[in-house]
Amino acid sequence: MLASLATFAVAATLVVLLPGPDTLVVVRNLVKGGRRVALRTVLGVLSGLTVWVVTAVLGVSAVLRASHDAYVGLRVVGAAYLVYLGVRSLRWRDGHGAPSGRLLTTGYTAGLLTDLLNPKVGVFFVTFLPGFVPHGYSLAWTSLLFGAIFVFLTGAYFAVLLTASRPVTRWMANSRVRRRMDRCTGLVLIGFGLRLALEP
Repeated sequence: MLASLATFAVAATLVVLLPGPDTLVVVRNLVKGGRRVALRTVLGVLSGLTVWVVTAVLGVSAVLRASHDAYVGLRVVGAAYLVYLGVRSLRWRDGHGAPSGRLLTTGYTAGLLTDLLNPKVGVFFVTFLPGFVPHGYSLAWTSLLFGAIFVFLTGAYFAVLLTASRPVTRWMANSRVRRRMDRCTGLVLIGFGLRLALEP
């Protein structure tokens, strides 16, 4: 079991370190709202991951994977949400955006929806976790343990990111730099959304 835990921890760390939409949304909210808003976004991301881990253990994610229509529908909604976040980043001016829709684009809700509306996260867990369960151990409980470790590693990654963000946020206090960051994150978010929508 210890060997399986060590192998999983290494593999999960490598996956966590790959930047994805959730990392970009956290960085985007760090630019716009500072560390407090970014922290709430991280809590939303971790909540979304926890929901997917539990649904994977319960088999709901396997049903989603088997149902093509449900998978495609959730994927399109998730892609549209990422594009929406990207467009709002492009339209942001000097840290102030249009007040409408802010609840969905900042803080906890943004982190939560970024993960919940991405069915690939659920499919990832339902295919990734069982592969590390050693023979003779409960598939459900061991997968749940591995999922908890994955969420913990993700939280640790974001803790390091936010801790190291202080000099970066000072640099981004310049409105010109912030506008450029907004454009970059907006374009990348739109790219993530289009990729999610178009991938088979």
